[in-house]
Amino acid sequence: MNVGMIFRIAAVGVLVTILGQVLKHSGREEQSFLVSLAGLILVLSWIVPYIYDLFETIKAMFQL
Repeated sequence: MNVGMIFRIAAVGVLVTILGQVLKHSGREEQSFLVSLAGLILVLSWIVPYIYDLFETIKAMFQL
């Protein structure tokens, strides 16, 4: 995982937070929830390959 990935995740977090607050204050809580959910799914789709590689490395290290 490089530093660029961490900055991308942070940028998504900031963007989701700002959009969520704007939507909540305008009375659209449902859309705010959907924006948060979309941000979570986006970040998870970026992170899952790294988690897979981590488990493969652990598996190879312990030769399971």
